[in-house]
Amino acid sequence: MYKQDFVKVACVSPVLKVGNPEANVSVILDTLKDLDASLAVFPELCVTGYTAGDLFFKRSLLDETQRAMQRLLEKNPFKGILLVGAPLEVDGILYNTAFVIQQERILGVVPKMYLPNTEEFYEKRWFKSGFDIADNRDRIRYLSEEVPFGHLVFKEEAGRLSFGVEICEDMWAPFSPGNSLALQGARLILNLSASNEYLHKQEVRERAIIEHSRKNAGAYVYASAGMHESTSETVFSGHNVIAENGRLVAESESFAHETEIVKADIDLGKIDHRRKNHSSFRDTHDTALTVAAEVSFRLAETDTFVFEHPFDRTPFVPKEDVITAFEKVANLLENALIKRIEHVRPERLVIGVSGGIDSSLALLVAARVLKRLDRPAADILGVTMPGMGTSDKTLRLARSLMSALGVDSLEIDIKEEAKRQLQTLGHDGKSHDVTFENVQARLRAMMLLNLANRHNGLVLGAADMSELALGFVTYGADHLGMYNINAGLPKTLVDFMIGQYAKTCFSADVADLVAEVRSLPYSPELVPGQVSEETLGKYEINDFILERFLRAGDGKERIVSLLEETFGLAKDKAEAYVENFFRRFFASQFKRQATPDGPKVLDVSLSPRSDFRMPSDISR
Repeated sequence: MYKQDFVKVACVSPVLKVGNPEANVSVILDTLKDLDASLAVFPELCVTGYTAGDLFFKRSLLDETQRAMQRLLEKNPFKGILLVGAPLEVDGILYNTAFVIQQERILGVVPKMYLPNTEEFYEKRWFKSGFDIADNRDRIRYLSEEVPFGHLVFKEEAGRLSFGVEICEDMWAPFSPGNSLALQGARLILNLSASNEYLHKQEVRERAIIEHSRKNAGAYVYASAGMHESTSETVFSGHNVIAENGRLVAESESFAHETEIVKADIDLGKIDHRRKNHSSFRDTHDTALTVAAEVSFRLAETDTFVFEHPFDRTPFVPKEDVITAFEKVANLLENALIKRIEHVRPERLVIGVSGGIDSSLALLVAARVLKRLDRPAADILGVTMPGMGTSDKTLRLARSLMSALGVDSLEIDIKEEAKRQLQTLGHDGKSHDVTFENVQARLRAMMLLNLANRHNGLVLGAADMSELALGFVTYGADHLGMYNINAGLPKTLVDFMIGQYAKTCFSADVADLVAEVRSLPYSPELVPGQVSEETLGKYEINDFILERFLRAGDGKERIVSLLEETFGLAKDKAEAYVENFFRRFFASQFKRQATPDGPKVLDVSLSPRSDFRMPSDISR
């Protein structure tokens, strides 16, 4: 399964019989018949069993292994790339190796470099490290064929799929072979392992795999031996782990007594995007300690791609350890504002309160901050400014929320002043055009800034990251403030945060009001009945596009396919969303260039001073 730079990988912990290559290859062949993946990784020495002990010295086992490997090549039903572990004899010396196979062809053989020889492991009794031979030989003869051997990077001829191979202990070295292979272009490191189990080892192993994927800016696929290895001295659990860019993607450790398969979809586009943006990776590229030879292969793309797990429709919103995640984000926001208050020393925080979720979140954060600073809530000046499109419901909610929080409130009706300005501009005051809307927006911003001067205050801006991405802010108005507390929060995360704040930090009265705020359609209310999503499309979908663009660097075609997959959109509808998003995004950089300071909350942001730098007049 390989399409649109997604590749499906599988880790397999097979049922096996120690010392019986024929039986083990039969299990491998049966497993491969219906395996829907493009890369299948089996454990270390799975053809013989890792725990065969001194049987590795016996000619009978080595001959049986060759015959079993010949059968595997002849009968292989798998169209993708297969990796199996087997002992290999070269000039009378044994090596613990990984065979990389595509159908009837051995693409290459990789020897294990680091051999554990302490505590329960004593591999040097049977095998020799691959370092010396790999430095001196780049091919070996096996089953009457010359095949690549040693330090190898496998690269698909027509695409971006590339991988290197490690075997178990190699991963645990201070500088692993996989680190070197990643620096030479391997986007995935595939590890054939026989890692035994004891108390807390699972956690240590998992951390190591995730960390390798992070520093390699790639994926790490780890397939380990299962319960059918000998338990004479130690136990194997079949701990299979797949990680990508420092994130755990899939994992199993079930002590299964049947063949176990763990699959995951690796995002090659996201890996490439990470490597382009990772300056330390770029600096170390082509500085590998060992030079690997390239082995090319072909892998056809599939017409369809069935994802292992559905894509998260709201990728910016925490799904696990929700309370911990909320507290972390809340601490970021609150401590950022505390630092700014300590620096500016304002007597008041001035906030425009509209009755919508963005200004309501800014108000809740400010209330928490003043409480932490032992200052009265009345040091917040909440200002509601009803205009031409303000509804009775949002006006009531703005008034009620300020009252419930005990902040000092001020109401300034801007309708008459807006009419006067429109008249001065020669506007008829009836056409609901951009001038009609923006006169009101700028009046509100001017009023807040003037009030801050009047009260020695700090205007807390509330424009969120989604609005900044889509340019759905008025230049010189709601995208300005003296500190923009919401700048690092996409709309879906704003909604999550305000819900959690109300639920965990405030009274039931405040929670009820916030629930009402969240139930309203998103709107700047600059004209009667205005609904943001009627212009922009759903924020949930726009945030999904934003996440794919910022985190994976995806282009239009790829995002369209993911919108079809994730939201069930028809292709024309998905294309319209993507076209609208990018048209607005590239046209709005001039607004983002002039945004005020605001805290970064996620691993991505749109700050023109740090995360996203682009000319305002770019042509896309």
